[in-house]
Amino acid sequence: MAQAFWLVLVIACLVWYSAVTVYVAFRGVADIRGMLRRLAASADEAPPGTREMP
Repeated sequence: MAQAFWLVLVIACLVWYSAVTVYVAFRGVADIRGMLRRLAASADEAPPGTREMP
């Protein structure tokens, strides 16, 4: 009986960890895409010669 409890607990933890990891990865990709869109839009709006060079 104790082995079944630990097996269920380990599986639940793995499922939870996987779900959180996938959620964070997808949200991160969405945030990065939005950031790149905003950067591209602000670069297009800047007058020539006013952009800083890295």
